[in-house]
Amino acid sequence: MDRFSEDTLFPYRGCRQMHGCGLQAFTDRLDSQPNQTYHIISFRSTTLNRRLPAEWEEQDGVLLAWPHADTDWQSTLTQVQGVFIEIARAVSCYERLVIVAPDIAPVREQLLRAGIDPDLVALYPVATNDTWSRDFGPITVYEDDRPVLYDFGFNGWGLKFAAYHDNLVTAQLKAQGAFGNNPVRRPGLILEGGSIDSDGAGTVLTTARCLLSPNRNPHLDQHSLEQTLAELLGATRFLWLNNGSLYGDDTDAHIDTLARFCSDSTIAYVCCDDPRDEHHVPLAAMKQELHALRTADGRPYQLVPLPWPQPCYAPDGHRLPATYANFLVINKAVLVPTYGVPQDTAAVETIGRLFPDRKPIGINCRPLISQHGSLHCVTMHLPRGVLS
Repeated sequence: MDRFSEDTLFPYRGCRQMHGCGLQAFTDRLDSQPNQTYHIISFRSTTLNRRLPAEWEEQDGVLLAWPHADTDWQSTLTQVQGVFIEIARAVSCYERLVIVAPDIAPVREQLLRAGIDPDLVALYPVATNDTWSRDFGPITVYEDDRPVLYDFGFNGWGLKFAAYHDNLVTAQLKAQGAFGNNPVRRPGLILEGGSIDSDGAGTVLTTARCLLSPNRNPHLDQHSLEQTLAELLGATRFLWLNNGSLYGDDTDAHIDTLARFCSDSTIAYVCCDDPRDEHHVPLAAMKQELHALRTADGRPYQLVPLPWPQPCYAPDGHRLPATYANFLVINKAVLVPTYGVPQDTAAVETIGRLFPDRKPIGINCRPLISQHGSLHCVTMHLPRGVLS
């Protein structure tokens, strides 16, 4: 990922290096506030039947931004491209692929060598800063069952990293005809796909640490942001978590690293069972918040703890954000990140049981977390109708 100069606000990747910055002061303020886990939103569009679908609903395809030498992957490019090949292979068994890259010719060659059907892949020449398409790709809603794609602003997770190419990817894809006649709208807000999770029935799960970050939408307080997103996404409820984050995470606690809807009544979440681990206390506080949440009809959620992976470290010694919550649901399968640790098998089995109508497929994502993201982070699902 292209970095800004050393005198920018957040000069390093990974939250451990940010202590002392504005982020730490902000998170200290958040942690000192009383827990406020969810709000019922009464504001909603009265003119359109708008809905943010759940990830497990029917999809047309998955968007990937291929890693290339002009990114932070340069020193590990072969290994990381191998991960992308495995993701592409798994996805292409069930749905189509949309892939962007500054130079598509070598990508086409890699896919052909891997035996991936070229008829299932649409390649578009688009400049990119990096590969985290979950956060700069389009977020799709349905309006009266017709897809509408939102091109939210992406500013490198709150001005931490350069995003001048990534912020234009959705517009470039629209200009090249990737989305057919489906409308693409720019709401004028900063919002990353990894920061929200939908149950498809009007409830959005998110974290205060990310959405209320002062470097995303500082002109909006929590109530104003809820109102705006309720209108855009057709949401009727927002469930806010104030606790929980992973060391090494750059996103200010994206929800897709912590807790995920698996149905409108089930949430899978990361759970640290080692009291000596630095994550134990904050994730225990998050677990308490999750237990306080209620479904739309007032029942407690079925909460499913995910295995806690053995710690993974970078060569310089800092901890990497390995998480099994970063799985990807596609048609007839669920792709589960693995890290070459003993807990991988249990994680694949646990997530497979949560989606009994889908085949669980483990993808070795150890190379991805070296740049502080994982499987869900590098993919953006494209719901039914987006590519039709």
